[in-house]
Amino acid sequence: MTINDLELSLIEIDRPPSGEPVRSLLVRLSGDSGFEGWGESTTAWRPAELSARRDVLMPALAGRSVFDIEDLLDLEVLSDPALRAAIEMASWDLAGRVVGQPVCHLFGGGYRRQVPLAVRLECGASGCPDDLVQLARELAEQGFHCQIVVSSGQPQCDLETIRTIRESVGDRAELRYDAMARFDPETARELCGELEVHGLQFVLDPLDTGDLHSIAALRRQTSVPLAIWRDVHDSSDVLAVVRSGAAAFVVVDPQQVGGMVPARKCAAVAEAAGIGAVLGGGPSLGIATAAMLQLAAAIPAFASGNECGYRQLQDDVLSEPLESVDGMITVPTAPGLGIEVDRAKVERYQVT
Repeated sequence: MTINDLELSLIEIDRPPSGEPVRSLLVRLSGDSGFEGWGESTTAWRPAELSARRDVLMPALAGRSVFDIEDLLDLEVLSDPALRAAIEMASWDLAGRVVGQPVCHLFGGGYRRQVPLAVRLECGASGCPDDLVQLARELAEQGFHCQIVVSSGQPQCDLETIRTIRESVGDRAELRYDAMARFDPETARELCGELEVHGLQFVLDPLDTGDLHSIAALRRQTSVPLAIWRDVHDSSDVLAVVRSGAAAFVVVDPQQVGGMVPARKCAAVAEAAGIGAVLGGGPSLGIATAAMLQLAAAIPAFASGNECGYRQLQDDVLSEPLESVDGMITVPTAPGLGIEVDRAKVERYQVT
């Protein structure tokens, strides 16, 4: 089964309530048996670039076995992690369709049938804390029991928001705080000290530096668990986190680490070291979310709330939407990623 065609598309779909569109690169790989596979990642590419990009990629992919994933990941033309993740995702989708199995079965089997989700609290440009509290309450009532409070950059404002949300949702929701790598060590230490009473699952990327020794020093000064996302680019970074003792959790973003296979390797290192691992990622048009579900279904380490921005979009590119119930999405069981792409939607939302 070899690759014989590649299609690239740029898609934009609005995201309420901010109205800022989400732009994704869609990749469609075709095989010589008539099957096709889809992948997705975010990109800053422009529509005028797509033809030239395809001309560079196609000679490296044409005639290559869709099952040679590790070899695919080493291609020089796929040095960009986001592009590599999209191509690899499409390859897994294609491979699963060829053998008639969902991708999770190719990764070791369906360890879990439903994947717990973590959602970000977003209320548009106003950033009003009262709106965030109301949103947190509504999400908790809908079954989203893992919620992420995003830093405003103002520690006291963030503390008040978290305090109010905690009072509002009680123990119905587990809270995380994404500090967005905004704070110096002194500010972060004071902030974490005041957060200790709110029972957070973890504080993500608390420092404005990626220096693991500085983060490890902060961890020794607070009882709040710390997590690292923005500096995790491959499994060696997870190993460095473990060795430094910088964090109790790592957040693994398949697009940032360059694919599903690298994400699985990151999870293996975290699991062996006894630290927590969760999946992270931005808004998705549905394809990347399906890949996240297949990965989380097969990897026991991804047991906690895995971040999913899928629900934040007005639409997707799928023939049938992925439905969340009680804060979980059921893993699709059809071959490949388990979803079908609606070509009419791809054409409707395509950026030209």
